[in-house]
Amino acid sequence: MTTRETLAQQLTRARERTLRLVDFDDAELHRQYSPLMSPLVWDLAHIGQQEELWLLRGGNPDRPGMLSPDVDRLYDAFVHSRASRVDLPLLPPTDARAYCATVRSRALDALDSLDADDSGFNFGLVISHENQHDETMLQALNLRAGPPLFDAGSALPAGRAGVAGTSVLIPGGPFVLGVDELTEPHSLDNERPPHTVELPPFAIGRVPVTNAEWREFIDDGGYHQQRWWSEPGWAHRQEAGLTAPEFWGHDGTRTRFGHIETIPADEPVQHVTFFEAEAYAAWAGARLPTEIEWEKACAWDPVAGSRRRYPWGTSEPTEALANLGGDARRPAPVGAYPAGASAYGVEQMLGDVWEWTTSPLRPWPGFTPMVYDRYTEPFFDGDYRILRGGSWAVSADILRPSFRNWDHPIRRQIFSGVRLAWDV
Repeated sequence: MTTRETLAQQLTRARERTLRLVDFDDAELHRQYSPLMSPLVWDLAHIGQQEELWLLRGGNPDRPGMLSPDVDRLYDAFVHSRASRVDLPLLPPTDARAYCATVRSRALDALDSLDADDSGFNFGLVISHENQHDETMLQALNLRAGPPLFDAGSALPAGRAGVAGTSVLIPGGPFVLGVDELTEPHSLDNERPPHTVELPPFAIGRVPVTNAEWREFIDDGGYHQQRWWSEPGWAHRQEAGLTAPEFWGHDGTRTRFGHIETIPADEPVQHVTFFEAEAYAAWAGARLPTEIEWEKACAWDPVAGSRRRYPWGTSEPTEALANLGGDARRPAPVGAYPAGASAYGVEQMLGDVWEWTTSPLRPWPGFTPMVYDRYTEPFFDGDYRILRGGSWAVSADILRPSFRNWDHPIRRQIFSGVRLAWDV
């Protein structure tokens, strides 16, 4: 399959997914489910606006586009906070859909003229951006109050007993952190360039922390004992009144996309803040991994002395290897994907839940901003913490071991979980 054909398929898959997530009436699309999230109609038009900017306007916001400058500015994420977007004079859903369709038609015309030896980085950036907003819209829909808009999700493979709470030793030594445009042509600026890093030995959880394990933390009074928490973490726990992961009830149930259900004991815990993850790790006699440790455990093959494209090797993700794509709408039980293990035997490193690390967002040595220079660089000096591994909501088309996500340490509407690490 040619690069053009692959990009066309990925563009189509992303758009079909987007349209399924906004297949509701106008009133629903204009609702703001939480001040943390945009109305769905904003995300819809923003997806088209950024696609037009990167593919049809050469990344130049001063170059005239299809929208008037006043309307175009409504979809600048740096100008309008999520909480304020519900009050903006946004395009009606019908107009937003038509705008996105027109942009896509012209983008596909541009794709037809792509040189055979061109990686199509800008197209890859558009695919990544749309899929990331699809995950954001799923976060918003999960916060929605009222009767479910979706069913409970597709079936997942069964887990395995005996893997929760176990760890894997990662020997010390060098490995190559990060990627380049040759091996990962659609990797983002913050994933580059590759460079050799020396790490001491450490241990890491074979699988993410489960709901059952988290319940032990709660039952042991973990949310009410300051000794497990950092100073800012304890302050936030008190201010926010945290007593359990978001969406957990006091009766052993949780609410997920409007469905009330028993909390599955063997699923990875999700919807926890960095501060909660940090406190749990301290209580468990462990710590959170650094993102460098995480990437080595995920991608490095010590026998070959080189990186793997995916934890399991070179083959593309399938339903037998990882829980990705969003159809399940929940994490898979731990132990569900033994064939997806890394070279070290660490499982479920791609998909299921984003995993908090201790690492702040910082550039790798030799960092160079990509064509869209506001993608990463403005966030380097914030309080952001890195999350790795993707979630069940991430598209397989955009996820790789080097992918770096980041968010504020107080956020938990994201599909975030925990994997433990230990010094050796």
